Amino acid sequence: MVRDTNRHYKFDWTTIILFFLLVGFGWLNILSASHTGITVDYFDFSQPFGKQLIFIFLTFGLIILLLAVDAKFYERFSSVLYIISMLSLIGLFIFGKNVNGATSWYGIGSFTIQPSEFAKTATALAVAKYVSDLNTNINRLKDQIQTFIIIIIPAILVLLQNDTGSTIVYGAFFFVLYREGLPQYYLTVAISVILISILSLKFGAYISALLALLFVLIFHFFNKKKIKTFQSIFILTIAVAISFGVKFFYQNILQPHQQDRISLWLRLEKDPIKLQQMKKTFAYNLNESEKAISSGGFSGKGFMEGTRTMGKFVPEQHTDYIFSTVGEEWGFLGSAFVVITFVLLLLRILHLAETQKSQFSRVYGYGVASIIFIHFLINIGMVMGLIPTIGIPLPLFSYGGSGLWAFTILIFIFIKLDSNKINEW
Repeated sequence: MVRDTNRHYKFDWTTIILFFLLVGFGWLNILSASHTGITVDYFDFSQPFGKQLIFIFLTFGLIILLLAVDAKFYERFSSVLYIISMLSLIGLFIFGKNVNGATSWYGIGSFTIQPSEFAKTATALAVAKYVSDLNTNINRLKDQIQTFIIIIIPAILVLLQNDTGSTIVYGAFFFVLYREGLPQYYLTVAISVILISILSLKFGAYISALLALLFVLIFHFFNKKKIKTFQSIFILTIAVAISFGVKFFYQNILQPHQQDRISLWLRLEKDPIKLQQMKKTFAYNLNESEKAISSGGFSGKGFMEGTRTMGKFVPEQHTDYIFSTVGEEWGFLGSAFVVITFVLLLLRILHLAETQKSQFSRVYGYGVASIIFIHFLINIGMVMGLIPTIGIPLPLFSYGGSGLWAFTILIFIFIKLDSNKINEW
C-alpha cells in the first residue's frame, strides 16, 4: 500500500463548539463565585477567575499543539506516555505538595499541577493500545488481567495519595471494556457488590444476606440456563461474606469523614441533634449547596446576583461545588442547559467513537466519554446530595488549570484521531 503524503483532516466542530460552550459558561460561574467587592476587575490575576482566564488563554496554544501532532504519534507512543505519567505519580511521594490532606500536587511557584488529572488520559491511551493489539483477546483471562493491571496501577498510586475521588474515576474503564467484549458477569458482579453493600449498611447484614439467599434461590430454580448447585452455593457464600464484611470495612478501613459522608447519604443517623451537628460540620458545604440550588427556582436570581454565592456561604464554591452557583444564579433553566450540553458532548463522542475505522481510536473514544461521564455524574450528584460527597471537579467547568488542560488533552487527542479516519485504510 502506498502511503498518501497529502493528508486531509476534518475536525469535528460540533465537539469543539460544545467544549468551548462549557469552558466559557464555566468561567462566568467561576467569576461569580470567586470575585470580591462591588466592582470587578476582570483581569485581576490574583483571583481564581483571573487565573482561570490565563489557563483558558493558554488552552488555545495547547489545542493547536495537540492538533498539529501526527495522529499516529498518540498510538505509537501511548506506552511511553503511560510510563511517564506513572513516574509523575510516584514522584509525588517524594516531591509532592500536600493540599487539603492529599499529596496530589507539584508546587511550581504560586501555581500547582496535579499529575493524576493527566494520568487518566495516559491510561486511556494505554488501554486503547493494549486492547487494540492483534494479539489481545479481551475474552481471554490473561488479557483481562493485564488490562486490569494497566488500570489498577494508577488507581492505587492515586489512592495512596489520599485522593479517593480520582481513584473512583478509573472504574469508568469498565464501560470501555464492556463495549469491547468483556464478559457480562464482570459488570453483574460489580453491580451486585454495590447493591449488597448498600443493603447491608442500610438494613443490616442479616437482612442483606437473607435477600441474597432469596435471589440466588430464584435464579437457581427459574433461570432458563440452569446453573449447578455448587455454583449457586459458591455465589451465596460470597454474597453472605460481603454482607457481613462490608460492616467491618465501613467501621475499620474507611476514614471517619468517609463514614460520616456515607452515613449522611444513606440516612443511617437517626438522632436529630447529631444530624444538625453533622450539617454544621463536615456536611456544611453540601447543606449550603442544596440551599443555594433550591433558592434559584426556575430561572435563577441572575448573573452575580445570587445571595448565597455573593455571601460565600459555600466554601470553595468555584471548584467542586461550582454547579451550586449555576443552580442559584441561573436556576433550573441554566442547570438544564449545563446538563444537556454535557449529554450532547457525551453522545457526540460516543457517536464518533462508533464511526472510527481503527479499534485504537474507538476504544480511546469510549475512554474519553466514560471518564467525562463519571466526573459529570459524581460531581452533580454530589452537589445535589444524591450520592456521597466525593472531591471531584466538574469537567471543563470547575476552577483549575490541571483539570482544564487534562480534559483538553483528553478530548482533543480524540478529535485529532477522529480527523485522521479519512486517511486510514
